[in-house]
Amino acid sequence: MSAPSTESVWAQLSADLLRFIRRRVPDDHVADDLLQETFVRIHRNIANLQDADRLAAWVYQIARHVIYDHHRSSSKSVPLVYEIATVEDRTGNGIPWTATWLAKMVGQLPDSYSDAVQLAELGGLTQQEVAERLGLSLSGAKSRIQRGRAMLKAALLRCCDFELDRRGNVLDCIPKSDRTACLDCDDT
Repeated sequence: MSAPSTESVWAQLSADLLRFIRRRVPDDHVADDLLQETFVRIHRNIANLQDADRLAAWVYQIARHVIYDHHRSSSKSVPLVYEIATVEDRTGNGIPWTATWLAKMVGQLPDSYSDAVQLAELGGLTQQEVAERLGLSLSGAKSRIQRGRAMLKAALLRCCDFELDRRGNVLDCIPKSDRTACLDCDDT
């Protein structure tokens, strides 16, 4: 079986692929550029596609690499709080859905852990600042933050399957069908 043409891949997958990229990149213009870069790579390598039945998986893997390369090569570091605040729902209403469900999940932690994780992860405070704000020793704050992170990670893993790169960075998140912790996390 011969490899499909780049044009047929574009016709078949470009709209879904653009939505996929836009969920991972907050700027629509950058997302459009990354879609184009993805198709440049597809065009260059389509002759090497060994299993045409796995075309979609192959294309999405290329897109993940393009997105990862974009984030890795970005000269500025974007704090998590900024990324959360700028993600919009699919209607374009500017609702920070990620902030909503992530804050909700942090809020489900026991109070002492929730406060520490909220200040450190969502508030961007250092562990020393968390200690001062909560009236804890530095080692006490570190302990609460680490335990809270572990609880949050366990809740996230009950909710979703994560695809990680070799460094442990999240490339993709697929909500589980039986999730109970973050029922609206994929509503974008």
